[in-house]
Amino acid sequence: MTAYNGGHQIRLTIPAKAEYIALGRLALAGLVGRRGLSDETLADLRLALTEACSNSVRHAYPGREGTVEILYELHDDRLAIEVADEGKGFDPDEESPNGNGELTEGGLGIAIIRSIVDDLELGPQDHGSGSRLRFVKRLAPPE
Repeated sequence: MTAYNGGHQIRLTIPAKAEYIALGRLALAGLVGRRGLSDETLADLRLALTEACSNSVRHAYPGREGTVEILYELHDDRLAIEVADEGKGFDPDEESPNGNGELTEGGLGIAIIRSIVDDLELGPQDHGSGSRLRFVKRLAPPE
């Protein structure tokens, strides 16, 4: 764990396989465990992380091996989580509701994350290859 600017940062890299997503949830629980979050808030954050990681596992590396990187940033007032891969990328417009208000295939995970978090960014990684999904959840300051 790295401390910076009043916060803590953890970077976890897992194989892009479903059975490793649980490691991401365990790291999340360990990081926020002493913050006194309600069981409901922790469950929501675990769900959002699971959906974000599942998107990378399912779509990033069809027919080949790869990794998913999870970056956790815990600040006094918020938790930011970024899930990134070096896979084929995706079009965020295909992951959102279409003009009829119906979700396209795969869009339900993004809709679930949006309903849980306070801020969501998704798109290609800054260097152009792969995908990046970052979400922020505001937290009550620690007592």
